[in-house]
Formats: sequence, structure tokens, C-alpha cells
Amino acid sequence: MWSAAIHLHKLIVIQFAEFQNQLQHTELALVYCSTPTCNVCKVLRPKVELMVSEIGDWEFIYIDTTQNPEIAGQYLIFSVPTLLLFAQGKEVQRFNRHFGLDDLKLELERYQKLTRSAK
Repeated sequence: MWSAAIHLHKLIVIQFAEFQNQLQHTELALVYCSTPTCNVCKVLRPKVELMVSEIGDWEFIYIDTTQNPEIAGQYLIFSVPTLLLFAQGKEVQRFNRHFGLDDLKLELERYQKLTRSAK
């Protein structure tokens, strides 16, 4: 079964296994899980994308959970927006529904520093 994910405004077609493989080969990834009908998600997404691009080092991956139920199920995503932070292929942090952008920024910067110091 094929599923679609949008990666920095580019549509890529992936399977669940390919999604996992992509995470394994990306040092830092923010996975933004949403649905087309989530109005909060529509407002929040550009702000998160801008933050990720300003901080650098993070790869932004958009997942439409209605088109990717296997990914949503495997990662236990029951509400949107849900943001998953991955460092070296492992989920290290999760934000869902109600969270502050300042808190998100602090965590992005913290994991960025940790991975840089580990090199």
C-alpha cells in the first residue's frame, strides 16, 4: 500500500518501511502530523516550518494522517496536530494538541546542540 507525505512542499510517495528508513538516515527530523480538515494545523504548520528553517539542521516531514493511517497507527497518533521529534532515528520528544511554540523551539535547539556535541 502506498502512502503520501509532503516533504518541504514536495510530494513524495513512500511506504511505511520507506518512512522508517528515511528516519534512520536523517540525523534530526521533525514529523508534522496533521489532517486536511484541521484548521489549527493549517495555521500552525507555516510557523513550525519557518522555525525549523531558521534553526537549521532539522528535516521537516509532513504527514497527512488520513492518507497515512499505517504511520499514524504505528506511532500512536490519535489527535492532531502532533509533532514528533526524531534524533538519530529514535523518537525523542512528542508535542500534541496544545503546546507552545517557545517550548518547541527550546527542544529543537536542545537536541540540535546534543547531536552537534556528539560528533
